[in-house]
Amino acid sequence: MLHIDTVMGWKIEPVEQTITDTDCLLYALSLGYGRDPLDRTELPFVYEQGLRVVPSIASVLARPPFWMRDPATGIDWVKIVHGEQIGHFHKPVPVGATVVGETRVTGIDDKGTGRGALVYTETQIWNKATGDLVAVNARSTFCRGDGGCGSAGTVASQAPTQKDRAPDAAVTYETQPGQALLYRLNGDRNPLHSDPDIARKAGFERPILHGLCTWGIACRALLALCCENDPARLKSLRARFSAPVMPGDSIETRIWREGTGVAFESRVPGRDVTVLKGGYADVAA
Repeated sequence: MLHIDTVMGWKIEPVEQTITDTDCLLYALSLGYGRDPLDRTELPFVYEQGLRVVPSIASVLARPPFWMRDPATGIDWVKIVHGEQIGHFHKPVPVGATVVGETRVTGIDDKGTGRGALVYTETQIWNKATGDLVAVNARSTFCRGDGGCGSAGTVASQAPTQKDRAPDAAVTYETQPGQALLYRLNGDRNPLHSDPDIARKAGFERPILHGLCTWGIACRALLALCCENDPARLKSLRARFSAPVMPGDSIETRIWREGTGVAFESRVPGRDVTVLKGGYADVAA
């Protein structure tokens, strides 16, 4: 079982990363950009000439190692899944610069014995040379095998918002059967997304797509539907993971405009399941 004092006091060393154009191109390709090489609206995200960087790449920059796998935490790491992700994009991603990621555990929300626990973390991404805050990532990790551990710290979440009208716009992107194997090259090597045996131990029939890949695909949809593919206009993005995506699924993202903000959800129509709930983004004019 999760050791609450150990996890709350877990020291996560800062991580440095020099961002290359290859990092940015690989990230975009792993979200499905470039499937149509003649699509000039998406070409700048996968071509170094006039490169545009998908803002949600901040979620994989300077990421700490898979520390929840350490036996000292007491976490049953095989059973963990992503709960919620929040990204605040303060500065354009500085291609060619070195960034520093500082991560800390902010809280634990115990749902009770047999019901799991949520571990909340926050990562601040700083430009090492200028000291500018580039982005802040907050996330919750659902530890399905660790309920009954006790709660601590600060937890912040947003309940899903149900819409009572038809969406203002929608777009569907297909994922590929091997998409998780490509996305893992961004740094998340959790074998849940690549090893069929580990996936079965976790209760899935096959390796599932990374939650952050689904989140990035939602970012791709919002850029296309709300930002005219201008990354500078997307200021924040948040969503709760409500069901896994299987590589090969098609993901439909539906949006509702709310002033300068945009509510959204993502679904897999082929399985009639909602995979992202309570989505919300801040968009600049």
